[in-house]
Amino acid sequence: MKKFISILLVAVMALSLAACGGGDKVSTDGSTSMEKVIGALKETFEGANSGVEVTYNPSGSSAGITAVLEGRCDIGLASRNLKDEEKAQGLTETILAYDGIAVIVNPENTVEDLTVEQIAAIYTGAITNWSEVGGEDLEIVLIGREASSGTRDGFESVTGTEDACQYRQELTSTGDVITAVSQNPGAIGYASVASVKDTVKALKVGGVAPTSDTVKDGSYAIQRPFVLATKADAQLSETAQAFFDYITSAEANEVIAAAGVVPAN
Repeated sequence: MKKFISILLVAVMALSLAACGGGDKVSTDGSTSMEKVIGALKETFEGANSGVEVTYNPSGSSAGITAVLEGRCDIGLASRNLKDEEKAQGLTETILAYDGIAVIVNPENTVEDLTVEQIAAIYTGAITNWSEVGGEDLEIVLIGREASSGTRDGFESVTGTEDACQYRQELTSTGDVITAVSQNPGAIGYASVASVKDTVKALKVGGVAPTSDTVKDGSYAIQRPFVLATKADAQLSETAQAFFDYITSAEANEVIAAAGVVPAN
């Protein structure tokens, strides 16, 4: 019944799109970590709006911000807060949801829990063997994201490791990090909680598991916002505005939560 009501509300919000005609498109670009939640919102919105297409280009947070600044997309997607210089260029930040960043290891790893301080020590090279944190005698292999990644920015900000991480591999997507960790018994990485698969193991941080509930109540330490970036001095098209209004409304919360993240509204 709730699902029916949500779809009905999307349809009601969409009535104003009738004047736009068929084939209308909304373009989004940015964070690879936001793929699941944007995909779910896109599916619901398109289902209620015949002829409308929502596109998603998983280019990374900084690339998505650049794309909206240059007018190459309607809505930029960032898995971090906008920087002051980005806001100064005329961008507005709207928080869609909050996402935990899971610290992941290979399923064979016997370690179950690390503190934020231990994670920082591992990523800065102060701790180099799993035996130093209660695991097997095995070299730690540090996996992370590329410099422009919002996930990396969020992880390094919370752990206090900006410009100090000793990465073995810097990968360009959340999926690549998960794959790399799943294939290396000594590896450690980080990824959006919503993206974690059973091919890896998410560690507790300070005794708290990364779940939607612990992100929502703030008890899970490593978390960041999912942000929509739009131009402050430019009006969205009617179709893009309708999509923006829907995904930031309370009616979208059920879809957002089902995607594994915590709605901001």
